[in-house]
Amino acid sequence: MTITVKLFAAMRDLAGSDTETVELADGTTVADLRRELGKLLPLARTLLSRSTIAVNHDSADNDKPLQATDEVAVIPPVSGG
Repeated sequence: MTITVKLFAAMRDLAGSDTETVELADGTTVADLRRELGKLLPLARTLLSRSTIAVNHDSADNDKPLQATDEVAVIPPVSGG
């Protein structure tokens, strides 16, 4: 299945784009998606491990299975003052 992942803030900056398309097997979980994104965006691995993955506008645990129709986003931690 093909999933287009929306990237925000520092993830978008590291990727040089606001989306990343990932090819995944059926039954893939959020944890699998994190690994694949880490392969595609090696400079973002550390940030990715601390980021929230949202699936259909809800924060998702690593064991959540993904479907091709899901809307997926990577939301890095926010800092500031």
